[in-house]
Amino acid sequence: MSYAPVTEVDIDAIPVIDVGPLADGPEGEIAVGRQLRNVVQRIGFFYISNHGVDPALIVEVLNQAKTFFSRPEVEKNQIRANKVHRGFLPIGEATMSGARHEDFKESFVWGWEVATDDPDIASSRGILAPNCWPDFQPDMAPVLGRYIETINGLGICLLRAFAAGLGLEHDHFTRSFSKPLTRAAIIHYPPQPEDMGRQHFGVSPHTDYGCVTFLYQDGTGGLQVMTRDGEWITAHPIPDTFVVNIGDLLHRWSNDRFTSNPHRVINGSGRERYSMPVFVDPDWNTVIDPVLTPGETPHYAPIKCADYIHSIYQKSFAYRQQD
Repeated sequence: MSYAPVTEVDIDAIPVIDVGPLADGPEGEIAVGRQLRNVVQRIGFFYISNHGVDPALIVEVLNQAKTFFSRPEVEKNQIRANKVHRGFLPIGEATMSGARHEDFKESFVWGWEVATDDPDIASSRGILAPNCWPDFQPDMAPVLGRYIETINGLGICLLRAFAAGLGLEHDHFTRSFSKPLTRAAIIHYPPQPEDMGRQHFGVSPHTDYGCVTFLYQDGTGGLQVMTRDGEWITAHPIPDTFVVNIGDLLHRWSNDRFTSNPHRVINGSGRERYSMPVFVDPDWNTVIDPVLTPGETPHYAPIKCADYIHSIYQKSFAYRQQD
């Protein structure tokens, strides 16, 4: 038996976009937006450099992840994922839509911090929700809280550039970000035995279901991306960058101009692998209504952000199906 086949490509096969000009305001947003539009119409994955995220914060989050996942299972299960999808998900609790097997990974999920009595929790179908932090790791909440706020801010900057690239008002995708549905995870991929076969993955092939994802991956490797031709290629770790990919909601919002790209993970390195994705999305009641040019037909019906994410949650996580 062997892993699913993948084509090893050079490290520069997936574009790296310098987003430093975003700090220059509207002119920088237009310049970066043009690059983004050219890239994501071909492949929904790219790297960003000069992103401004403090490397020390990334190290802090990575250390929190390593500490948490090294804890005994009985401790981690004290904060097992609840009905609003916050907390610990052990191996076997996540299965991508259409996959034959559950993902070979464990994760901890958190989101934008809100009070337990926030009225938008019910309105958002529980996608906006209070977090569930471990008492046995008190530094985890402040570190991960700073991280999600930082990446959410970066996401807003990039979404402004996406709008500029389409010739829209720069705030077209960012007008409702007071209590965003931005969510994040720290993920641990144990070494995947080769004899698990070609249909078993750390994460099975899927597209992300939000607007835009920012991924920090350690140096282990294992992320693989499908090209427009249906070929799987390696997405090598590149120091001082984030991997960014378009999700289903921005794909819909752009009326298919931007590509939501299938991707998967196979950790065949023989070592532990850690990653830290942040899924940036606007407020729960934001209507994802496709952007149209004169005479163009919408490819999708309008849908609220929370409704779409909720529908995917219901299909992807075992504890929700059991409930």
